[in-house]
Amino acid sequence: MNIPELYEIYKKYPSVQTDTRKLREGDIFFALKGPSFNGNEFAQKAIDMGASYAVIDEKIPIDIGIKIPRKTILVDNVLVTLQQLAKYHRQQFSIPFIAITGSNGKTTTKELIHSVLSTTYQTYTTEGNLNNHIGIPLTILKIKNDAEIAVIEMGANHIGEIASYCQIAMPTHGLITNSGKAHLEGFGSEEGVRKAKGELYDYLRTLTHGYAFVMWDYDYLQEMSKGISGIIKYGTGDGAHVIGKASKNDPLLEVEIIQGLDEKKIKTQLVGEYNLPNVLAGKFFKVDESKIQLAIERYTPSNSRSQLIELGTNKIILDAYNANPSSMKLAIENFSKMPGDKVLILGSMAELGKESEKEHAIIIELIKNYRWKFVALVGDEFQKTNHSFLQFKNSSEVKDWFHQQKFENTNFLIKGSRSMQMEKTIEG
Repeated sequence: MNIPELYEIYKKYPSVQTDTRKLREGDIFFALKGPSFNGNEFAQKAIDMGASYAVIDEKIPIDIGIKIPRKTILVDNVLVTLQQLAKYHRQQFSIPFIAITGSNGKTTTKELIHSVLSTTYQTYTTEGNLNNHIGIPLTILKIKNDAEIAVIEMGANHIGEIASYCQIAMPTHGLITNSGKAHLEGFGSEEGVRKAKGELYDYLRTLTHGYAFVMWDYDYLQEMSKGISGIIKYGTGDGAHVIGKASKNDPLLEVEIIQGLDEKKIKTQLVGEYNLPNVLAGKFFKVDESKIQLAIERYTPSNSRSQLIELGTNKIILDAYNANPSSMKLAIENFSKMPGDKVLILGSMAELGKESEKEHAIIIELIKNYRWKFVALVGDEFQKTNHSFLQFKNSSEVKDWFHQQKFENTNFLIKGSRSMQMEKTIEG
């Protein structure tokens, strides 16, 4: 069966699932394989649960075969078929597709842009962090015929990944939030990170009418975006179309707009001056400016991304969804400016490869520049460094310490890589 033929089936059953635990009646089940699972083994279960079809890439032996063989579609590779189907679906639309990537802040930027655009247009976007080789096709296949704009988040941990996603999503517009020290194990160096993120700009350069939204404060993004037909600039200084600055940050960010928006004050629910570029990126596609302001002010971060949590008399900045050297540095520097007693609870940073020990040592030296009530470091990578701060093996240990202290009137920054599960610190 070729992709156009499969697409005709998809149009009759326009809901795709790869996990039988989430499957609903009528879904097309794609039997993906991974290091520790084989979706082909769940094809019968999917059909028994009401799947319209199961797309498989292994023939089922007759003695354990599918009871209704006409409900299986045998392909060479299920993942490749899923991606090809998503691309074919994408090609049916002539609407703007905005791709967002970057080392830090891409999910927050995606959510803010989606909030703004949704006030005026039927907008579809990546759910949660479904931003990889499986999540991006699934996101595209959820876009319905009434779509007016799509916003696609792209994550990556090795060179060539963003380029492959662009071939599926075919973005007309792109935004790189920044390029820092993230996933160094896969990218090799900070220069490797820029090369990988820059694959989005490379794709936009091939388009007659490709557009990039560029944080104009970052010289490297100015350089990387050269040659793209349309560049929309935002930042804090001269030369940008939208200019703003942080007017307040204690800890919620307030933004003063200097140029580009009639609404001069935006009071966000975001923690940290480092979120300023995420806010300034919000002027898109002739959305009424009062709607832009309202959408940004109403957006509240979730899922442990720079959440402000008030626990009794204490204020906690929970930024435990992910961490890399760049985001860790920005978070610590921002937190140091808060008044009152401050406690740092930091988990180790993952996927840094041979640079891990060096990057954790740099964070230790940064911490020493400021005054803290306590510093609690969690995980093996921090244990390898020379320091005199509190050290814990995991989030369960630091959780016990945290609850024993009976803190009052104290500010906390809790941050670490996803694998550290630092949000457990304040559970219970």
